[in-house]
Amino acid sequence: MKNWNNKHVLILGAARQGLALARWLARHGANVTLNDSRREEDLVAAKQSLADVNVAWAVGGHPLELLDNSEVLCLSGGVPLTLPIVEEAVKRGIPLTNDSQIFMEVVPCKTIGITGSAGKTTTTTLVGEMAKKHMQNAEGRMRNVSALHRLPSAFIGGNIGDPLINYVDDMTVNDLAVLELSSFQLEQMTISPSIAAILNITPNHLDRHGTMEAYTTAKAHILDFQTDKDTAILGRDDKGAWNLRSRAKGNLLTFSLQELEDGLNGTYFSHDGLLSLRDGFAYVPLMLREKVELRGDHNIANVLAAFAIGHAAGFKLDDMLEAVEEFRGVPHRLELVRELNGVRWYNDSIATAPERAAAAIHAFSEPIVLMLGGRDKNLPWGDLAKLIHQRVDHVVVFGEAGEMIQKTVASLGGERSVDVRRAQTLKEAVTLAAEVASAGDVVLLSPGGTSFDEFKDFAERGESFRKWVLDLS
Repeated sequence: MKNWNNKHVLILGAARQGLALARWLARHGANVTLNDSRREEDLVAAKQSLADVNVAWAVGGHPLELLDNSEVLCLSGGVPLTLPIVEEAVKRGIPLTNDSQIFMEVVPCKTIGITGSAGKTTTTTLVGEMAKKHMQNAEGRMRNVSALHRLPSAFIGGNIGDPLINYVDDMTVNDLAVLELSSFQLEQMTISPSIAAILNITPNHLDRHGTMEAYTTAKAHILDFQTDKDTAILGRDDKGAWNLRSRAKGNLLTFSLQELEDGLNGTYFSHDGLLSLRDGFAYVPLMLREKVELRGDHNIANVLAAFAIGHAAGFKLDDMLEAVEEFRGVPHRLELVRELNGVRWYNDSIATAPERAAAAIHAFSEPIVLMLGGRDKNLPWGDLAKLIHQRVDHVVVFGEAGEMIQKTVASLGGERSVDVRRAQTLKEAVTLAAEVASAGDVVLLSPGGTSFDEFKDFAERGESFRKWVLDLS
């Protein structure tokens, strides 16, 4: 839909995505009602942020009568499809959409979409840095012919940063939009990006999707509406992503921590320590692994994915190399907070699945004090518990999932004993971790659960962890 004038739109959820979409729709003539289950006093800042546009508010619940005058229902990322008002909308034939779908309907420029169970924030951020370098370094070449026009820009957002619906009216055909897309956003989408990457598909968000089949179906929407002129990039080392290769309608690229089989094009890591690119008969050595500043094999995979995406987008090699060599990661992803008394403290708050905590453990050779907890997403913890008995000396569990994690670790005990301590809150967990850590240890917050039992999101959790660690003496 491109004409929203006088359309009656109901938006569920007054967080980042809902607020951005309400503003854009109101400015485009829609009659917008923004609905949130929180109380009036909890939404003061949200309401103030929309004071300059005409938006009606309905708070404190989700009454079904809100649908009576609604022509479209827009879902913010965290809104489950099992919510009664959503189920009722489906029964009534009211179409569902979200900010990413609406953005894709009107965006005038080429788009890159990146999804995956893990690594999508790091990869999207790095591709964004590559895109910025490419645009900046193109300015000199274009300045003489573009004196009367705005030079092209790269816009990075979606599931991270600002929703790009905030900027779509300023975009031109020569710009580039790089989006991180979650399974929640993809669930309603019927438009695919020009370049679509699925890094991996492993158990995640099963509390929302119910089954791996439904979760995979949502992720696959990033490919399903491409054409033969588009490009798909799928992780070769991940069964969930690679099994979707038959759904690629155009060019297919891949990335792998192993040498690529004959006939495959993409990026890979060779035994001589070199990241390389192959496309047809062309072979391009990219860079030595030692020049990548990020820890862990999973981050080398993210860098390889970013190179494959950048190659598909036509970025110049020098611009991509410059971006990678300068890249130090994203906040809350294996972020070194400080070293105190010989103990190094790392913030990996963005790790909201057990598999991501396992990847973080593999990034270290030092003795580890591991901090696990938060709210569980109905995910399997057994493999992580086995790894803990192989690699971790001390575990501090916290939050809603703390007792469950403690029992899982204890039930899978092996010959190597692990000290497990339990805290109620993250702040208390920091204190317990400081008590057991010794010089030479790494204290690693890689929770494996979401933050919603105690914080509004993983960023707030990571910022709180950072503050409490910096307060230690």
